[in-house]
Amino acid sequence: MEKEIIEVPVISNLIRNAGVPLSPVVRANGFLFVFGLLGMNLRDGKIVGGDIEAQTEASLAAVKHALEAAGSSLSKVVKATIYITNAAYFNKVNNIYARDFPDKSPARTFVTVGSWPMEFDIEIECIALA
Repeated sequence: MEKEIIEVPVISNLIRNAGVPLSPVVRANGFLFVFGLLGMNLRDGKIVGGDIEAQTEASLAAVKHALEAAGSSLSKVVKATIYITNAAYFNKVNNIYARDFPDKSPARTFVTVGSWPMEFDIEIECIALA
């Protein structure tokens, strides 16, 4: 099995500049594996702050951006994992998430985590069809 690292505008440069040993999207065996994306401004890469709704919208926009860079889309997501700092955000996140996955929602895991080294409350990763 061969794997291909996909370049994602703005995001790939941020990763390289930070020196973090990861790839934003990896294509392997007909699937795309998208790393956990926090809410970020896709023009300058800065973290989107604000309430959980704004962060969720920005995180999903970043996932969509990464999938499109790989020639795929949200409609091809088969599994998503949401990492969140507060389980009380569950309903608010679901309301935003449902807008992007109105029909045939992918399998999903919702995990509460302690914290990250930066200030944000949500990160979303996924596996999609290439």
